[in-house]
Amino acid sequence: MSNKSVSDSPAPLFNWLVERGAGVLLHPSSLPGDQGIGVLDGAVDAWLALLKDAGIGHWQFCPLGPTGFGDSPYQCFSAFAGNPYLVDLRALVEARLLRDCDLGALRTLPQGRVDFGGLYAAKWPALFLAHKNYRTAGRRAAQPYGDFPSFRAEHADWLESYALFMALKDRFDGRPWWLWPEEVRFFARAKSSPLAAEADVVMRAEAYAFAQYLFYGQWAEVRAKARAAGVTLIGDAPIFAARDSADAWSRPELFQIDQKTGAPLAVAGVPPDYFSADGQLWGNPLYDWAAHAADGFAWWLNRLRANFALCDIVRIDHFRGFDTYWSIPASASTARTGEWKPGPGLAFFRAVRAALPDARLIAEDLGDLLPSVLALRDATGLPGMTVLQFAFGGGADNLYLPHHHHANSVHYPGTHDNDTTLGWYRSADEKTRDHFRRYLRVSGAEAGWDAVRTAYASVSHLAIVPVQDFLSLGSEARFNTPGKADGNWQWRCTTAQLDKLHRESAPYLRELGELCGRLPFAGRVAEPGL
Repeated sequence: MSNKSVSDSPAPLFNWLVERGAGVLLHPSSLPGDQGIGVLDGAVDAWLALLKDAGIGHWQFCPLGPTGFGDSPYQCFSAFAGNPYLVDLRALVEARLLRDCDLGALRTLPQGRVDFGGLYAAKWPALFLAHKNYRTAGRRAAQPYGDFPSFRAEHADWLESYALFMALKDRFDGRPWWLWPEEVRFFARAKSSPLAAEADVVMRAEAYAFAQYLFYGQWAEVRAKARAAGVTLIGDAPIFAARDSADAWSRPELFQIDQKTGAPLAVAGVPPDYFSADGQLWGNPLYDWAAHAADGFAWWLNRLRANFALCDIVRIDHFRGFDTYWSIPASASTARTGEWKPGPGLAFFRAVRAALPDARLIAEDLGDLLPSVLALRDATGLPGMTVLQFAFGGGADNLYLPHHHHANSVHYPGTHDNDTTLGWYRSADEKTRDHFRRYLRVSGAEAGWDAVRTAYASVSHLAIVPVQDFLSLGSEARFNTPGKADGNWQWRCTTAQLDKLHRESAPYLRELGELCGRLPFAGRVAEPGL
């Protein structure tokens, strides 16, 4: 496939980022609470109230899907499903689907970080019990988020395969789908298999569908509250689906997968870069882009529709993969071995524009980018990303330095993959720290707030700050370290930290937003004479 069509586009396809604004990056799992992980409870209400008072109009988070191996939200069991770990079980107590004592195991978990192993052991039994109680109650069953059968019918195009995938995964002790018996190795076969018709499998599949009903119902309430607070939700879509996912299992023809064994023909990753000398071997199956193009990218369009059902804006991770992607032999032990191959190019985004003309997308265009990637980004008109931590330690030609930025971009002090600004500054070499101080004309004593002020003053229309920088936290609050196998995604903030941020910093952030023109429109003070 060729990307020559980039030069054929006389005007950008999308042009949505036209106003200045400020946002904050915080994954819901990092919210405080007593259920072992941040959930969609009163902590969300307090968070939205903080954002409203601080004049922050955007809330960004990582993908909301059900996490799999390594607990990464970028390696989910489904590109369409939500993460049941985020379901507030106390709401199910109020709906009489659970009793308060059913939450006891969750309260024994550490509350300062997410213990995913303990969470798996404590939360799923409670969710399955809620489904059992729903079934037992029959016609008297509580359905707090609308009619459950109607939900299943509405989302059947992805929910049927996802629910059966998860039920069979339990049936085969968590093994990946390519190690299952041949009769259920792919969804097309499994639908008519006696194994899938076993009573326990059928009931477990319904329980997984019920967990999705709960997530979607509670998230709909979050979205309504965000709209009422004037807060726009920014979601995240990993470019690749996980290998051990309902997506690869149900639609193998859309991936570079052996249609008999399920083995990948090649896998995804990136070559050596800022984060890793060996590159990053993600292991995701690569797309068969010709198969996607043959039906007008229907799977991707459905995926984006699902994203926009949950969020107002979607960041597409690893944008450069639409231009060229790093194809790694399936047998390789690192990402050093591979080759760049052409992606779908502008044809993909033309299909998105035709089907979703009002789509608001952000291109994660980080890394060592070829001119063709920048040309594709400019042809789409999508805002790219600038990361302040990447700017220092070199020369004035570093494109991440603010004097190179442009309005159609999103400025970040750091992302979920970076250390906090304070942690980064403390661990940087003296040349980098000196460059930071001289360029920003600061002492470095408050590096986190220096980065916040730089973000707000940036020419970029949108500035997104990780909450850790608002809290002036160090490396102990880092959310993810790429290439590190475990210990990621566990950080949580405390109620005391957010209360202090609300009480002491929200007025200053509102003032900063006013000075830099980043308040949501309704919160701006009219200029004299207007």
